[in-house]
Amino acid sequence: MKREALKALTQFILNVITQKEFRGLENIPKTGGVIITTNHMSRMDIPFLFVNPVRDDITALVTDKYKKNSFFGLFTTIAGGIWLDRTKADFTALKEALAVLKAGRALGISPEGTRSNIGQLLEGKPGTALIATKAGVPIVPVALSGTEEAFKNIGHFKRAKLVMRFGPAYTLPPIDRENREESQARATEEIMCRIAVLLPEKYHGFYKDHPRLKELQKEQGEASD
Repeated sequence: MKREALKALTQFILNVITQKEFRGLENIPKTGGVIITTNHMSRMDIPFLFVNPVRDDITALVTDKYKKNSFFGLFTTIAGGIWLDRTKADFTALKEALAVLKAGRALGISPEGTRSNIGQLLEGKPGTALIATKAGVPIVPVALSGTEEAFKNIGHFKRAKLVMRFGPAYTLPPIDRENREESQARATEEIMCRIAVLLPEKYHGFYKDHPRLKELQKEQGEASD
């Protein structure tokens, strides 16, 4: 099966078993390298992001533990995903990710580094900030909601309501080489809070009371006035 056929099939299946809603699509650059940062609560996230209506060229960093899953392993391979070994500094995956961005494509990344089993944001890992600053491309935050209940609802013959909300694109400042660890930590907090501000409060998790999230919420409120 080719990637185009996989997308059409995925789109058809999701249309049957879910109600999809996309918000803020105007925030996604239609061309050029861009990092799509997303929260991650379900295996449904990968196919949902794959069928976004703006970037047909999107690929993603996917943990190699999914290779053992007969469905998601095959899905990721056909979709052109980049396998990532999270047990080490995977420089091969980093090189592939940078090549994708340099080629002007969209790259999906979960900054949490793993799937959250609590339906809330986990603490972000520094890898996404490293890729973003090396590539020098814009970042578009995306918040997924409803995916954590998707398989449960489908199991009860209910169509799951999935929402994908994109926020405004932004860029990160260069990492301060003299204070690398703190600089990367600040960049990671920015990435995660940009996702959190797009989510209902019940999903905020680790970033619930973060000062930067409160700043973004205030900015969001002022922009809507």
